[in-house]
Amino acid sequence: MQAINDFILAAAGQPWVLFLVFACCVIDGFFPPIPSESVVVGLAAVAATADVPNPALLMATAAAGAFLGDNVAYLIGRGTGTRRWAWQRGPRMQAAFRWAGRELRKRPASLILVARFVPIGRVAVNLTAGATHYPRPRFISLTVLSALLWAGYSVGIGLSVGPWFQKNHVLAAAIAIICAIVLGIILDRVISKVRGRTPEEPTRSVPPVES
Repeated sequence: MQAINDFILAAAGQPWVLFLVFACCVIDGFFPPIPSESVVVGLAAVAATADVPNPALLMATAAAGAFLGDNVAYLIGRGTGTRRWAWQRGPRMQAAFRWAGRELRKRPASLILVARFVPIGRVAVNLTAGATHYPRPRFISLTVLSALLWAGYSVGIGLSVGPWFQKNHVLAAAIAIICAIVLGIILDRVISKVRGRTPEEPTRSVPPVES
């Protein structure tokens, strides 16, 4: 275990780890399986006691990657729609796209801000915003704010949990990631209650968005 802790500390102190964070956050903006929250939260938990990576740099890197990823997704949606690839045509993603299209018409600003905290939700919203030609300048301004809030939230979870396990960075990162997942599920449920319907529920009245 000590060897694993030493490896984590050595990796967390390397400059390339921030490039990894940036890449994960960018890709996660349009491809849900990439676990950007896990990477950011886990490294923040290590930073809480080891001071590497620098929490401020970690948050700035995560925010920059999240912003770029969200805007790449917007451009993909604008250029290809929401049915081009097989993973987009699955029932869950199509239900999410229908939900996003409906909510974008009702309350676009709050949706774009909140969706950043829900992995599948943010991809659906970003792609749908592009496919429906939501004004790009406004989308950019909203994703700047949402990326900063999300990065601060993710790093904050890691920094809060990290000190509980000062001697075991592996356990600190694992517990922090679990806490982030649980909080994400709770947030998703709360958002769903407020919205009145979860993204996974199909809506017959709104057809899928196409390019």
